[in-house]
Amino acid sequence: MNEEQMQQYSQIVARCWADAEFKAKLMGDPIATLTAEGIAVPEGLELRVLENTATTVNLVLPSPPAEGELSDEDLGAVTGGSGCGCCGAST
Repeated sequence: MNEEQMQQYSQIVARCWADAEFKAKLMGDPIATLTAEGIAVPEGLELRVLENTATTVNLVLPSPPAEGELSDEDLGAVTGGSGCGCCGAST
């Protein structure tokens, strides 16, 4: 995600926290909701919105590389260190 996308994502999350109606729209029809907010969603993309709770954490696995195995450098970039970015758990 580039910096502009991170900013847009942060704004969407903040709006969901402040506006239950917007959150329900996003969860029910994420593509239409994001498009209405001026965020381009690539054609043919399926988009699901999941919400973490105090007792449920969603772990999202990225799709595998198209060309087979990851190099050691690529693997390091994917793992990003010693912790789980989703929930703070140590590995």
